[in-house]
Amino acid sequence: MNLISDALAWIFAPEQWQGDGGLASLLGQHLLFTVLAVLIASAIAIPAGWAIGHTGRGRELAVGLAGIARAVPSFGLLILLVLLLGVLHKPEAAMLTFVVLAIPSLLAGAYTGFEAIDRKTIDAARAMGMTEWQILVKVEIPLGLALLVGGIRSAVLQVVATVTVAAYINLGGLGLPIITGLNLRRFDMVLGGALMVAALALVLDLAFAIAQKAAVPHGLGVRSKKKTFQDTDYSITREREMS
Repeated sequence: MNLISDALAWIFAPEQWQGDGGLASLLGQHLLFTVLAVLIASAIAIPAGWAIGHTGRGRELAVGLAGIARAVPSFGLLILLVLLLGVLHKPEAAMLTFVVLAIPSLLAGAYTGFEAIDRKTIDAARAMGMTEWQILVKVEIPLGLALLVGGIRSAVLQVVATVTVAAYINLGGLGLPIITGLNLRRFDMVLGGALMVAALALVLDLAFAIAQKAAVPHGLGVRSKKKTFQDTDYSITREREMS
């Protein structure tokens, strides 16, 4: 209990938020790495996922590559890329590591969003004379947006946790107090840094949870609720009949 109170006292100490190495600066670095990595990964994975979901081709390859990327240890990949690219390119090595780890969730969110759409809806759009591009933009993307946001949410949380290891190669971020605290045996600093990372992850998770809920088309949400109520009524009726 004393360690927790010491960690909170360390976090809320005014001097910890001042200067280039203060928590405000480290938080900004952490967010910058996260945002840039997810944006770059999105530019790669989302169009590829949409193409897979729309055409139905390449899904097995995408699943295999995503599984391999998820199995790669982030710290090991970071050190390997630093050795391959050289110590003068540590930021590029770190960014490449974060991008590789973000791609699987984004790719899965993009193509599973399309796969979850009822194929009768796609057939109806084609029967109305819509082109493939119109189906993609006006039907598939809006209906698959919620699962895509879920993929972005998962990717952001994974990158936020992984950016912590950037401190091992002196790139800052909220992992720096953890590494420094371990070296100095300042466990209040270690726990304080960990709490900051956890708090950031929780805030981002809440924001994307709200965005994911808002991304569900209104009519689709209403139909889903009606179906749930109908299934519940049917179950109650069946139980009454059986009793």
